[in-house]
Amino acid sequence: MSKVDPASTASVPVKKVDGEGIAAANDIVAVEEPLAIRLSWPAQGDIGRLARDIAVTMRTPGRDEELALGFLFTEGVLHDFAEVAAISRPDTDSGANIVHVELRTEPKTDLTRLERNFYMSSSCGVCGKASLEAIRTHAQFDLRSDDMRLHADTLARLPEQLLAGQATFAGTGSVHAAALFNRGGLCSDVYEDVGRHNAVDKLVGDLFREGRLPLRGAGLFVSGRASFELVQKARMAGCPMLAAVGAPSSLAIDLAWEADMTLLGFVRGGRFNIYAGPARIL
Repeated sequence: MSKVDPASTASVPVKKVDGEGIAAANDIVAVEEPLAIRLSWPAQGDIGRLARDIAVTMRTPGRDEELALGFLFTEGVLHDFAEVAAISRPDTDSGANIVHVELRTEPKTDLTRLERNFYMSSSCGVCGKASLEAIRTHAQFDLRSDDMRLHADTLARLPEQLLAGQATFAGTGSVHAAALFNRGGLCSDVYEDVGRHNAVDKLVGDLFREGRLPLRGAGLFVSGRASFELVQKARMAGCPMLAAVGAPSSLAIDLAWEADMTLLGFVRGGRFNIYAGPARIL
């Protein structure tokens, strides 16, 4: 089981009610706080740096740098970790909730397409985008050449393996999780967050920093439903397969077919549905 980050949970006083009455107790809950992702790059004419706040997401503290990197990569702002000069936290009282990503050169992406209205909630990473056209981010990896094949028995074991690695969920019961799998089952740490899209960004950001993208021959397993944005993030990471404990949306299915990705839903209880890309399942 992965270790719990001390900042990811909090103890709160509650009143517990059962058939014998009401009693005072303490309960462990997942922490949810805002994280601002700030981007900066050298200004023309050697006059310092330009800075811009890209987004504010509600997240569970822990692996914040990976979250910022994963978000910037899956949104098409970053393409290679060599573009990053430094990652830091401001030395202020609010610095714990800000990740500052310093670029070596001006970003090649039009940042106005990333505009959100106020903030991203922990349940919807694309809510408030400036336009629907901005949702379909350009992906740099082609999934059609990925010959990953997976036996159904391996998929049937994934829910139990994921649950065994969900340290924060075990204590709180209120966070999502994401992990990689291959022919042998889960093959990475379990990344947890109150937001399903944040859990995926933490995973992708970690792999991005390590130079392990695209994710050839691997799949992404998530604890919640398979939303459009999760398919999009998997596609951006060059991941040929996304499996979810819950159901996919119609738009997620459309994008999976469009990207030649295998999309699986209701992976639990020894069964699952194949919504796209059935050829990869043995």
